[in-house]
Amino acid sequence: MPVGYRAPVASPSDPAASPRPPVAWLPVSSAVAAAVAALAATANSYGYHRDELYFLMLKPAWGYVDQPPLTPLLARAAHDLFGQTVWGLRVPAILAFAATVLLVALTTRELGGGRGAQALSAWAVAFAAVPVASGHLLVTTTLDLPLWAAVLLCATRALLRDQPRWWLAAGALVGLAMYNKLLIAMLLVGLAVGLLAVGPRSVPRSRWLWGGVALAMVLGAPNLIYQVTHDFPQLEMGAALAENNADEVRAQTVPFQLLLVGPPLAAIWIAGFVALWRRPAWRPVRAVAVAYLVVVVLTFVGGAQVYYAMGVMVYLLAAGAVVTADWAARGRVAVRRGLVVAAVALNVAATCLISLPFIPVTRVGDTFVPELNQVTGDQVGWPAYVAEIARVHRALPAPDQARAVVVTGNYGEAGAVARFGPALGLPAVYSGQNELYHYGPPPADRTVAVVVGQRLPFLQTRFAACVSAGVLDNGVAVDNEEQDVPVWVCRDPVGGWSAVWPRLQHYD
Repeated sequence: MPVGYRAPVASPSDPAASPRPPVAWLPVSSAVAAAVAALAATANSYGYHRDELYFLMLKPAWGYVDQPPLTPLLARAAHDLFGQTVWGLRVPAILAFAATVLLVALTTRELGGGRGAQALSAWAVAFAAVPVASGHLLVTTTLDLPLWAAVLLCATRALLRDQPRWWLAAGALVGLAMYNKLLIAMLLVGLAVGLLAVGPRSVPRSRWLWGGVALAMVLGAPNLIYQVTHDFPQLEMGAALAENNADEVRAQTVPFQLLLVGPPLAAIWIAGFVALWRRPAWRPVRAVAVAYLVVVVLTFVGGAQVYYAMGVMVYLLAAGAVVTADWAARGRVAVRRGLVVAAVALNVAATCLISLPFIPVTRVGDTFVPELNQVTGDQVGWPAYVAEIARVHRALPAPDQARAVVVTGNYGEAGAVARFGPALGLPAVYSGQNELYHYGPPPADRTVAVVVGQRLPFLQTRFAACVSAGVLDNGVAVDNEEQDVPVWVCRDPVGGWSAVWPRLQHYD
């Protein structure tokens, strides 16, 4: 951890004409190495996340009802290339997060930050709370974070350095990001509103900007075509998420902003937000501050997930590092530097405790961590749950086993059965959630179902008979979505699977 800061390069009146400070390779690379070491050390600690299990179950395609194809395809490739283990699956996630740390530090440099500011931004984001949690897993947010950071770095070079050709690079990155998540549209809307509201108002007339827009559309065309030809399934998915989550998300959106990178660092990113408005030298990139507000508003209105503004907040953290390093180099220098180092160190400790699985899995259930960080619970218990489902299946009479399938309530359960079930003799698994609905219904002659995660009154209207056969238990007292979920044996779907299957469909 770097302990000293040098005063940053003074902000010139014409940033386009000023040389950039040199890259502070030693402290930045130290932060990258520390982040990689922490992620690698904990990659295998608990187990697969429910989303990772889902991605491994998806068949290669141009798109899915709930997301574009990039992350599922990368998950499958990593599993095959690096070994069918949790650690192997997460190699791309570790590399993506390392890229994020470097991109944020380069953004700080672009804003005029010297060695101290770059060191601060690199160490701050390397152990920022939600970014680290997303870097620990291979989920869509894992790739969104470096892609948004790269787009904003290109936009900064185009705006602050008067190098409009960087809009082409930004456009190429947006085209790539469209294959991961269409959420990049929120950033584009935010930047567009910012440019129109606070300028530079000449930018919308730039042929380089529109060239970047055209490049993004060309590169992202196959994904857009998929959406059009499939009646925009992600709009339906977004509406379903909002219906399920909107009240909770709207209540949490504003206070959650203080938790995204960690409360000890809140003063740094807030200082960056304020400085984007007040520093004359940063006037060309003031639109990013507006973009942050727009993304927060869109998150509140959409009501889907509270962390959507994280991609812009790391930019504010990069800007805040410049301001904080400048502040730490004046007045009572030793005291101010000590406060900055203490804040970063406290955030490192809190992030390692809450966002990463350093606590042994046998003890984490006795702590507050699963309640604070849902990701923790979503990694625990899958092999035990599948073992219980397999026990129920083995208890069936041989004729019933031959005509049985497994039907789960969600994609995490389905993905776990698909991953661990074959070794335990389980039959094919089906689920009505999201894309997996389109992989059904089960064959008509499979009239016995081991059903996971449904209520008995719901099942009694869909099957001729259902009996209780077990309860899922992870064995380590972690209270997650699957703990204590009942397992049923149901027979003879009423009207056949063709009648029952549509009634099992759900998006969430």
